[in-house]
Amino acid sequence: MSKPYVLGIDIGGTNTVFGIVDARGHVVSSDSIKTRKHSNFDDYVDELHTEVMRLLKLNDAEDKIQGIGIGAPNANYYTGMIDNGVNLPWGNNIALAEKVSRAFNGVPVAVTNDANAAAIGEMTYGAARGMKDFIMITLGTGVGSGIVINGQVVYGHDGFAGELGHVIIKRNNGRICGCGRTGCLEAYCSATGVARTAREFLEIRTDPSTLRDIDIDTITSKDVYDAAMAGDKLAKEIFEYTGKILGEAFADMVAFSSPQAIILFGGLSKSGDLLMRPLVDAMNASVMPIFRGKTKVILSELKESDAAVLGASALGWEAKYRAETSAPAPAVVMPAAEAPVGELS
Repeated sequence: MSKPYVLGIDIGGTNTVFGIVDARGHVVSSDSIKTRKHSNFDDYVDELHTEVMRLLKLNDAEDKIQGIGIGAPNANYYTGMIDNGVNLPWGNNIALAEKVSRAFNGVPVAVTNDANAAAIGEMTYGAARGMKDFIMITLGTGVGSGIVINGQVVYGHDGFAGELGHVIIKRNNGRICGCGRTGCLEAYCSATGVARTAREFLEIRTDPSTLRDIDIDTITSKDVYDAAMAGDKLAKEIFEYTGKILGEAFADMVAFSSPQAIILFGGLSKSGDLLMRPLVDAMNASVMPIFRGKTKVILSELKESDAAVLGASALGWEAKYRAETSAPAPAVVMPAAEAPVGELS
């Protein structure tokens, strides 16, 4: 029997990354196309198909793809549609799963949003292997989340559950969030939120900081990190402020689902003790006594360069399983005999 593969596809606002993944979680090969090159979705699928087939041919895998998993903004696991996709050029109600499956001659396709894909990838290949209850938090341009309870991703009745980045943590005079509301966690604890905090601190305070040498309108979270690592007091306080808010939010998340772990992924999570120490301190101070000490805060084990493809590919194995068993969505997590095993290379 030929070696089975799945295809993982991550559709981002700028690039679409796709890769061939084997059952041990190795990304055999990957490539990308520009997401916004085509304003017509059918033209986008045509280019995606052409480039994927080229990659499959180069790796002698043309007839070996058994499932396709796709992570995309506002992709709905129940319907296979993209509804109001953020930063995507194709409008609303895009039949993502149906059109991609048709392009690839009926290979089963499963889709979800990018944060849920990351959670599935972590459960299949990463730090959450063996866990049945955890929360995945992605700290990037925004704050994404995937909630897993009893081994299943929580989708809610409409497929959009789990938007913990949009719980309100500042009820009065909160920052305007990209979602249109005010005071969301994302507005404070994303990479964008850290930059906004830096600008606010620089405007209302007078203490010296190397951040004042940078055009205030162009400051990024990386600038704040670099300054903090160089000993800048104000930059360190920005991370203290961010970590405290995030830790208090985590305490509420623990009360909601009592997870074994909260797993962090994304650029901001790599800030080390600058973020983790105030985060954990605030979480421990705020969590209900009955939950104290029960939930770990840990970093993702997924290799950053492969994480998006791996997360989506894990959904590809689920698509294969659903097709073979006629399991309805949301499907039960793959049994041990079917689940990919092994370590990342």
